[in-house]
Amino acid sequence: FICVQDPRLHQDDLWHTHVDYEICLHTNSMCFRKKTSCVRRRYSDFVWLRHCLERNALIIELPKLPPWNPFFSLKNKEQVSKRMKGLQEFLESVLQNPFLLSDSRLHLFLQSDLSIPRIERCALGKTRYTVAEAIQLSKSGYYNSEDKTSCDSDCESSASSGLGSSIDTKTRDNTVPFLHLSEVDL
Repeated sequence: FICVQDPRLHQDDLWHTHVDYEICLHTNSMCFRKKTSCVRRRYSDFVWLRHCLERNALIIELPKLPPWNPFFSLKNKEQVSKRMKGLQEFLESVLQNPFLLSDSRLHLFLQSDLSIPRIERCALGKTRYTVAEAIQLSKSGYYNSEDKTSCDSDCESSASSGLGSSIDTKTRDNTVPFLHLSEVDL
């Protein structure tokens, strides 16, 4: 079960804003380190993910993302709904492909709070923490926040695959206590 919901507008500076979305994952797949997680990602993060998956899976035709719209507005409910639906359909298709499930960047994208540059460095082994540690120690699991206590919402999705694996099962239970990702980045 994957759900894209709760778009939020962020003011970057006086002239620039961006929208991010909450991605909630509920799974019983052994591919994933956490069985439930919620992260926030923006449209450009999805573009980056698709590009990474495309480079790694040359013979697989990847699903399309909803088109970029320079005039996208949170006030336009139809635009928001259409984009969220397109992003969710993209993730549903990706999660149904066992080959794509083997990409550690996909797991970090869905289950860690790391920024895209940190995901890149972690996937390349250029951080002092492993992919498994980044996911396990991320704050992206379900937690009580001011405005969200559940990610169930009204999403209707059933994308989940029990195939593929990208997490080293030897390190599954070997986490580093007191490791804070912001403190160990290079």
